[in-house]
Amino acid sequence: MRKYYFLWAIVGLMTFTTAFSQSIPSPKEHFGFEIGEDYKLATYTATDAYFRKLAALSDRVKFVEIGPTEEGRQMPMMIITSPENHKKLDRYKEISQLLARAEITEEEAKKLSVEGKPVVWIDGGLHSTETVGSHQLIPTYYELVSSNDPEILRFLDDLIILMVQVNPDGQEIVTDWYMGPTDVKKRNMNSPYMYQKYVGHDNNRDFFIMNMKETTNTSLQQYVEWLPQIIYNHHQTSPAGTVVAGPPYRDPFNHVFDPLIMTSLDGVGAAMINRLNLEGRPGYTRLGGSVFSSWWNGGLRTTPYFHNMIGILTEITGGPTPSEIPLVPDRLIPTHATPFPIEPQAWNFKKSIDYSVSLNFAILDFASRNGDAILYNIYKMGKNSIDRGNMDYWTKYPKRSAAVQAAYDKAKEKKAADDPEMAYYGMRSGLPKQYFDSVFQDMDLRDPRGFILPADQADFPTAVRFINALIKSGILVHKATAEFTVNGKKYPAGSYVVKSAQAFRPHVLDMFEPQDHPNDFEFPGGPPKRPYDAAGWTLAYQMGVEFDRIMEGFDGPFERIAYGEIQSFPAMKVPSGSGFLIDSRANNAFIAVNDLLKSGAEVSRTTSTVSGLPAGSFYVSGGKAVLEKAAKEFGVKLVSSSKPAGAVKIKPARIALFDHYGGSMPSGWVRWMMEQYHFPFQVIYPQDIDKGDLKAKYDVILFIGAGAPGTIRSWGGMPKAEDIDIQYHKLLGNLTKDKSVPELKKFMEAGGNVVAVGASTSLAYDLGLPVTNALLEKLPDGRERPLTGEKYYIPGSILKANLDSSAPANWGMGESANMVFNNSPVFNLAPDALIKGIKPLAWFGTESPLVSGWAWGQSYLRNGVVAFEAPIGKGKLVAFGPEITFRAQAHNTFKLLFNQLYVK
Repeated sequence: MRKYYFLWAIVGLMTFTTAFSQSIPSPKEHFGFEIGEDYKLATYTATDAYFRKLAALSDRVKFVEIGPTEEGRQMPMMIITSPENHKKLDRYKEISQLLARAEITEEEAKKLSVEGKPVVWIDGGLHSTETVGSHQLIPTYYELVSSNDPEILRFLDDLIILMVQVNPDGQEIVTDWYMGPTDVKKRNMNSPYMYQKYVGHDNNRDFFIMNMKETTNTSLQQYVEWLPQIIYNHHQTSPAGTVVAGPPYRDPFNHVFDPLIMTSLDGVGAAMINRLNLEGRPGYTRLGGSVFSSWWNGGLRTTPYFHNMIGILTEITGGPTPSEIPLVPDRLIPTHATPFPIEPQAWNFKKSIDYSVSLNFAILDFASRNGDAILYNIYKMGKNSIDRGNMDYWTKYPKRSAAVQAAYDKAKEKKAADDPEMAYYGMRSGLPKQYFDSVFQDMDLRDPRGFILPADQADFPTAVRFINALIKSGILVHKATAEFTVNGKKYPAGSYVVKSAQAFRPHVLDMFEPQDHPNDFEFPGGPPKRPYDAAGWTLAYQMGVEFDRIMEGFDGPFERIAYGEIQSFPAMKVPSGSGFLIDSRANNAFIAVNDLLKSGAEVSRTTSTVSGLPAGSFYVSGGKAVLEKAAKEFGVKLVSSSKPAGAVKIKPARIALFDHYGGSMPSGWVRWMMEQYHFPFQVIYPQDIDKGDLKAKYDVILFIGAGAPGTIRSWGGMPKAEDIDIQYHKLLGNLTKDKSVPELKKFMEAGGNVVAVGASTSLAYDLGLPVTNALLEKLPDGRERPLTGEKYYIPGSILKANLDSSAPANWGMGESANMVFNNSPVFNLAPDALIKGIKPLAWFGTESPLVSGWAWGQSYLRNGVVAFEAPIGKGKLVAFGPEITFRAQAHNTFKLLFNQLYVK
């Protein structure tokens, strides 16, 4: 009897399982085609409908909206786990937070590691032309929601899975464009605008400042709400001759990481490549097989490392248009980097989708089998960070190792004559420990215990923006409730305190302290290995925030700010009087000024120091309502004053911002900046310049990054007019020396100003100005060529330049400034340049200018000019070699642009 009952139970379960599966529509049933079918892409609208439909039908998934995109769509997050786990979802989130923040005892952590469920984040679509990323979410989601395979059920029982489309706008833009042509052979990714409203590909360069809404939404879930132990970020494409590049990654990795991060990457990477190998899927490369390292902060995959989270990036080949795996002979030989090479062959979208789903399941399998260890490890890394922040600790930077060697070399030179044994140290047994102690017991070289941002600094609202970037990234911040003293210095109430004794200490150090990138060359004397993205980025330096490094433990009347609680600008009061000064050192001053000018108020700029405020500060009379709003909402501080002698009345310039077909990321960042600081502007394209009559329409033309002839690089190339809709024809074209440069020259001669930043400063050469490239070397035959990488190489880093503080272009800046430098232009002024009125605005001195990052061959920079203005007729060219608006992160140099955006 029991036997028959058992059989009927199995039949009943099978019937229920079949009915359940049938109630969940497959992707093909919903979209009308198989995901991965050649020449087919799904819109985000249809994808979002599918996500919501399955969530309504299944008790395995909860659909939530995590915030709006820049275009106003809602970002989706699907929380996927077993029905039983859904009943205790809040408890599992709490456990994840407690373990990641490590503010509990080890005994409590061990218990919670057993009770909790690992949280695994899987996203897609960040770079929307990389269509595998957005589309692999769909079949993965379907399998997790509908399948009763034992492995899937184990995942659901053991894990909390967060699936997120991190750029809905981009999927809609790219799909609409790609699916437009009826002739499938004409379908392409070469859309006229970027696939994120402002910054396109740079949406994955925003994850430590979080300017974009999508980045903020993502980071709040990752670092404040759920704190996943594993974050998997899908991208493409792979190196030629491979299918996918993944972990572990090549050296260097950032020195502030806990070592468990790197060994955990090894473990997850092994699980991923093993699963593909077991399934007979060749072509996975890792380590030196690809360019990706774990040095840089700021990407969706890399910022997790600074939070003790396992960040996974894969770059896969393929797309809706069929392609091929090309023949690369060196890739055919099995190596540690590529143990299972793939042979050249035809490739289609579905293969890439299948690989991606397998990689997702490999990560879920790893997390399922190692759940308690993963949970405990994130606690242990956080606890290690707290302990290091509470003690004297020396991070092992390359400069510290070099200092040990230098100390020994100096002693050896001094003592070699008296002690012949010195000559043998290092060759047979290493160096005496005393030289280690001379550096790693030097109290001046310790890591700081914390940082204080005084509330009385000139641009405190920008310091608040910096603090909010930390808060969005899950950093614990304190605020002083009363005046306090540390190391004999008084700080006012309202100052912010960031202590390093916290779980995410690596991120704290990375935002305040300089990066020390190692000298990384292919071989001794060979070319440099290009870092993946930047080598140095210290956000506090980029933003010009004033802070003090505190080397001993300290305390005070500090109020703990709740995790994720965004800070407002401090509200100010409008003093009595009818006229007011606004400090030009504060970036938010420009918001107030632009709103005042829009309201019709009269605004002037001072030409000398007045009431303790520097030249270039703003004087306004009237506009009381605007001033009250600026003081209350933007923290703009006002000083009551009569109109200063010599103040010059200003009005808003008619601003043109250059862009091109396909979209410029540097221009897009400035477009966003202009909106944030309330500057009116118009976007123009090459044809607008070539039509001429520019001065009748504009006062200032901005070229940010590419812009000069020969500098524009459109994604996918410039299409032919006949291949695109007529509405996009106005975007086509390039600037030329024959047509565009003469029109720009006429514009300046008539009184217009051109501002060029970065690569577009080559306009100076096109205009025949008496300036030359400072980074050339002379060959024996007299010819000149750019310095080779073996002699000079400075990838994205922060360098200090001297400024002419008296120049109106530099008002509010001081005598020096940290600038973002990315192999940027450097100039020499010809002997007659000064005679012709060319004025240097910023330059390097004789000292080494590196502040954060990597600079090889700094001697070539000595006395080089990095910014200048040159009169051309009634107007001028203002050239800034460094990236003064870099990714809307470089607040410290925003004023160099803003000062150009008014006319007298």
